[in-house]
Amino acid sequence: MTARPTPDTVGDPPDDLWLNAEEKEAWTGLVSLVLLLPGQLDAPLQQHSGLSLFEYLTLSHISEAPDRRLRMSELAFLANGSLSRLSNVVKRFEQRGWVERSPDPEDGRYTVAALTDAGYDVVVDAAPVHVRAVRQLVLDPLTAEDQEALARIAAKLRVRPADLA
Repeated sequence: MTARPTPDTVGDPPDDLWLNAEEKEAWTGLVSLVLLLPGQLDAPLQQHSGLSLFEYLTLSHISEAPDRRLRMSELAFLANGSLSRLSNVVKRFEQRGWVERSPDPEDGRYTVAALTDAGYDVVVDAAPVHVRAVRQLVLDPLTAEDQEALARIAAKLRVRPADLA
């Protein structure tokens, strides 16, 4: 067995460049969740409602906001998408009569997305399909302690823009 090279050896990477077995296991688990789980949550929504997970989350977050109104910048954060992606989705929702956009009455620099009754009906119809998938794929396999740990870890890893804090 040979020793790892020392960081001061020219051309050799420092020891902290490599993940140990526990770190690699944690990282691989997170990457699997981030890359594979969204597709598994997306499929039932697509089949039932023709909505992507991003589209469902967009409608859902607006539906949960006070008066079913939310600033586009906050909605982009909550739905985990760029403002340009969100604008394209909301434009399609406007064409379907599900969402209306208007300047924020408190600060005209912002745009507010408001869910219409028709949009709310879409969310109500899709929600049971989404909740079943979340339970089956995420919550049911975990113990209550696992769920608490997952929530705690997510809170530690979440990055929220300062203007939405």
